[in-house]
Amino acid sequence: MNILDKRELASLSANAPAAEPGRSRTGGEVLVDALRLHGADRVFCVPGESYLDVLDALHDVPEIEVVVAKHEGAAACMAEADGKLTGRPGICMVTRGPGAAHATVGVHVASQDSTPLILFIGQVARRHRGREAFQEVDFPAMFAPLAKWATEIDDPLRIPEILARAFQCATSGRPGPVVISLPEDVLAQACTAADTLPYRPVSSAPSAADAAAIGEELSRAERPMVIVGGGNWSAQACADLSAFAHAWNLPVACAFRRQDLFDNRDPLYAGHLSLGVNPKLAQRLAGSDLIIAVGTRLGDITTNGYSTLVPPRLEQRLVHFHPDSSELGRVYQPDLAVQCGPAAAAAMLKALPLPAGAVPWAQWTQDAGRDHHGFAAAPERDPEYLGVYMPDVMAHLNRVLPEDAIVTNGAGNYSVWVHRFYQYRQPRTELAPICGSMGYGLPAAIAAKLRHPERTVVCFAGDGCFLMYPQELATAMQFGAPVIVIVVNNGMYGTIRMHQEKRFPGRVMATRLNTQGFVQLAQAFGAHAELVEAAEAFPAAFERARAAGRAALIELRTDPLQITPQARLTGDENQVILLRNEKGSRA
Repeated sequence: MNILDKRELASLSANAPAAEPGRSRTGGEVLVDALRLHGADRVFCVPGESYLDVLDALHDVPEIEVVVAKHEGAAACMAEADGKLTGRPGICMVTRGPGAAHATVGVHVASQDSTPLILFIGQVARRHRGREAFQEVDFPAMFAPLAKWATEIDDPLRIPEILARAFQCATSGRPGPVVISLPEDVLAQACTAADTLPYRPVSSAPSAADAAAIGEELSRAERPMVIVGGGNWSAQACADLSAFAHAWNLPVACAFRRQDLFDNRDPLYAGHLSLGVNPKLAQRLAGSDLIIAVGTRLGDITTNGYSTLVPPRLEQRLVHFHPDSSELGRVYQPDLAVQCGPAAAAAMLKALPLPAGAVPWAQWTQDAGRDHHGFAAAPERDPEYLGVYMPDVMAHLNRVLPEDAIVTNGAGNYSVWVHRFYQYRQPRTELAPICGSMGYGLPAAIAAKLRHPERTVVCFAGDGCFLMYPQELATAMQFGAPVIVIVVNNGMYGTIRMHQEKRFPGRVMATRLNTQGFVQLAQAFGAHAELVEAAEAFPAAFERARAAGRAALIELRTDPLQITPQARLTGDENQVILLRNEKGSRA
């Protein structure tokens, strides 16, 4: 649906004719021509004098839109979100030194979220390197731990070669970020570089023997579970996975912040393996006898700190699909390891011969779905609860948002309400960082609205999360991205306060926030803004935000004592109390 197939990519590239052989171009022009050749149609940036030649070359290429963010961290998150939505590398450009340091957040998100991203960084001139020149940093060394590949171009003739490799690297196998340092004199130098062909992502495929082995694993199972996660899922891959699950009547759980891979309304949906996990789902996972993990790394959040699934050898049989061979067996030793991406894995699973007769786990699957749908139902409101009741907000959004609405969020306890109560229905509708990067939601929402202007885009942010990049409301207004931002304001860094109260009850330090001016801040940027202090007022406020025709912000004043859906502070005692009906669940 949103991932470009090879024919679409070829069509995009065909509209970008190669330069005439022997024609002299600056390094900046060579780079922009290569971007166009490889299908890039949007660049997110904060401008800098270190790459002026690239900006000048972009002036003559209107088919590549240039979106100017107000902070390099936000620009990198926008590019990362764009890469999630398209399956092509999101493109970000920043200046050297501080600009590159700010942009590391987006590279980290892309690395842990398996998102194709290319970050271009302006650099000091070659003749000044090694002298600690103004804003000089060794960028390949700086980004080596975060990126799939980090390099510096020292000859304009090599720009086509290095960009072709960058696109190939970012999209092949397990997708991820590539960082390219651009000395300013390389970009200014004229050359007669020859263009390459457009890149083509490389992926592996399962074998007939793999399919036969999975059929045997299923034939022996009594309590199987499917876990889906990772990046680069197309709509077709999700449809194939759903067809496989229905053919075999299998319960499906989604890994951390990958809930959009399987329709949350489906009776087979067992829930999300996330912060605030349903305790019954955690118990069910631990009690299963076969796990088919597709795309996910089975990380610490998904496995509740490696406690529901204890490495390296599981009590369950494990079939693990992953595009990166180094990930297979890295933490958990699988009984069957298959190196391939989600699309190939889902297609192979869908093609498995249908089971002969009824499967023995029908009741197991039915119970898993029932447990989730009970957990996702709004609990009865505590009479002591003050302010906006978040389950009511989520219930309203479930009723009124279109199926293709895109919901974004950053990090914070407010997101537990979103993950537990919102129903994701289609792929590429959840943009949320696995690495827990605060501030991600608003930049991601802007990128999503620019990529899909016809779709509703809603950003959730806590008060602390929103304050990371509030200035990007100016970007939304400047580039015509009418996103709806819902700020959940409880006056604190809620996640840190929760852990603080558990370990050091009553000793509040560095977690209070004074956040009273969100409406005025948004209005100062020209956005529509309202304050909502009761859930009953939210539906009308949300409709006004949708009708505003411009970026909108709704501030929700929520109860600071309700730290998560299942944990509440007891006022003056400042101790975390877990509600009895959910005691033991992980906040």
